Amino acid sequence: MATAVAMAAMATTASPIPLASPFASLPAAASYAVSLPRSAISIFAPSCTSEVRRATTSWRQVNCTYSSGPGSPEFAASPIDVFAEVKSRKILVLGGSGFVGTAVCKAALAQGISVVSLSRSGRPSYLEPWVDQVTWVSGDVFITDWDSLLDGVQAVVSTLGGFGTNEQMEKVNADANIIAVNAAKAAGVPKFVYVSVHDYNLPEFALNNGYFKGKRKAEAEILAAYPNSGTILRPGAIYGKRRVNGVDIPLDIVGEPLEKVLAATTSFTRMFQKLPASDLLLCPPVSVDDVALAAVKALNDDSTFGIFTVEQIKEMAKA
Repeated sequence: MATAVAMAAMATTASPIPLASPFASLPAAASYAVSLPRSAISIFAPSCTSEVRRATTSWRQVNCTYSSGPGSPEFAASPIDVFAEVKSRKILVLGGSGFVGTAVCKAALAQGISVVSLSRSGRPSYLEPWVDQVTWVSGDVFITDWDSLLDGVQAVVSTLGGFGTNEQMEKVNADANIIAVNAAKAAGVPKFVYVSVHDYNLPEFALNNGYFKGKRKAEAEILAAYPNSGTILRPGAIYGKRRVNGVDIPLDIVGEPLEKVLAATTSFTRMFQKLPASDLLLCPPVSVDDVALAAVKALNDDSTFGIFTVEQIKEMAKA
């Protein structure tokens, strides 16, 4: 039975099903008709209805009818029709055209996940093939059509955040994310992933500003709405190639060697890590690709939820 289903999935189709990345170019649900010679599969069973499940949580339903074996008078080389229904995962990335957002989009696409991005700038300026695979929506979290945006979405990844006055930071870091969480919850979206920030061991009074206070408000909303499927990533400094006005700023020139130095000196610096604000100097930076991989790990693994530190983010990226 399994062999028959596998052969059916590998058959030539009018609209080919790409096995290496099965969901990158297919709609959320579609039917595909394929033709197989009876002689190719008739030895397995007289009929079948089989369901193929993948680790990606996508599935394919195959229905076929064919002869019972080479000895059967029905045995022939004429083709039969096989119908396969394909469903794919779809996520919404908030801030998908930004530094962290673009890395999340690329990592998700590499896992065969369909990606929609909402950001004020819309489509980024990257001239890379992956950009054409994302549905880019230019808009504002505060006034967007959430019903349309969340249609068919199985998870939201928010990379929203920013600096400015306390009022501006609370609006971007807290209010924008809270609106997104409530909209996702109301639409029945089962997962929410949020890229937040490490607290650097700062004393409480230092965290009482629009940036950190806003982030923590957003985290609290996520944990309340998604207690068993909300994921909060708390990286420190994030390095990689950051595009600003069309120019790539190589933050990895400093970030990558600094990460290695801090990792090599952990045994020496550990004694200082409990000191207030010590992590302003001792918290290792993390690659933007590791943050993105950790986010995708949370999407793929139902047992991954809660708050994750810098070191845990790195472990998630390796998994």
